[in-house]
Amino acid sequence: MPLNLRKFAPAFLLASLGSLAATSANAPGALRIAAFHRLWPQHRASKKEPPKEVSKDLPMPFSAGETLTYRVLWTVFSNAASVELSVPERRDLFGWSTWHFRAVAHTLNPVRTIFTIDDEFDSFTDAATLESRRFEMYLDEMGQKQERTLHPVPQGQSPRGGVSAIVVLPGTRDPLGALYSLRCVDWARTPELRAPVFDGRNLYDMRARLEKPDDSVTLAAGARLASRISIRVFQSNKEVAGASFVVWLAHDAARTPLLMQAEIPFGAFRVELTSPVK
Repeated sequence: MPLNLRKFAPAFLLASLGSLAATSANAPGALRIAAFHRLWPQHRASKKEPPKEVSKDLPMPFSAGETLTYRVLWTVFSNAASVELSVPERRDLFGWSTWHFRAVAHTLNPVRTIFTIDDEFDSFTDAATLESRRFEMYLDEMGQKQERTLHPVPQGQSPRGGVSAIVVLPGTRDPLGALYSLRCVDWARTPELRAPVFDGRNLYDMRARLEKPDDSVTLAAGARLASRISIRVFQSNKEVAGASFVVWLAHDAARTPLLMQAEIPFGAFRVELTSPVK
């Protein structure tokens, strides 16, 4: 039976990042968004906008302009794809102060002769709450293109900018924003982080835990110490089978992701940093 790669979209990139959306196409008993999310069309938006929230932006270990490059190892392929993570800007989005995160992935030969993938994901994450304010997906896989933009709005808030919004639980993040939020945690004082993550189809409960504070990671540039963070994925309080993720964050001021590993039904991925580490 031929492999239907689009069944995994956006699995390839998001699994490579060690995030959660990779399980969305294969999770048993997937909890559909319609069960407890509702669309909020533009014409139902409140005529009177509530007072603008006054929130203090959280301190971040990264800054606008940061760019990190990675190589993806998949099964027998030592250079299956390239991944670039970047922080293009800080910007105002309909009155929200947000961080703009971007992830771009391209398959490389010889994998590209089998799977041609050129995907981009853009996350606009609230600078104060780390909630997802907008999530954009630009998929170009096997000659098929798809674009989608999500506008999550936490329960109790009104949508802004005249967009059709999806009402989500407070604190909900998109997969790319969830990855960056791991870097915002002081893991010396926070042994576990929990947050809902919405990938555009399903809602997950992310549970990230510090497994080892001083783990050795071997990269092409040499060995470095890093915090080993394991990520478990739950739906309706049941752990999703066949999905495991681990992220190693450097012991530097930026908490740079040095290495990410993901095991999903599509295979095992190892994502190694190739950018110089300060």
